[in-house]
Amino acid sequence: MSTTPSPDKGRDGEGLKFLPYDKRLTALARENRGQPTPAESLLWQKVLRGKQFRQHKFLRQKPIGSCIVDFYCAELRLVIEIDGDSHADQIEYDAQRSRFLDGFGQHIVRYANRDVQNSLPCVYDDILTHLSSPNHE
Repeated sequence: MSTTPSPDKGRDGEGLKFLPYDKRLTALARENRGQPTPAESLLWQKVLRGKQFRQHKFLRQKPIGSCIVDFYCAELRLVIEIDGDSHADQIEYDAQRSRFLDGFGQHIVRYANRDVQNSLPCVYDDILTHLSSPNHE
């Protein structure tokens, strides 16, 4: 059994910094995990689940502050958001969420539902490019 704490459960001076969250969002996040969109389900099953993506652990529907993000990797400080058609009308809201998450030192990438569903290999390759960016070295 490993004595190293999980990066998303950082302790004083160990692991990564603990990210505060609104505990009232826990039940909603759990409910969202049980009802993923088709694009979220596809990305989870084919790319992120069970450390499939380069052995990095991703969580689904993770509360961070007052937000629930679609996918989160503590080790990479990476948030992946899958946006449906309704996000075309929420540009400022999404920008505010991104700035908020950025304040916690997270790198946010967004993909449209249609891109995940129609071009999953391209989405995979794009996630790889974000890993090699200066923010992740």
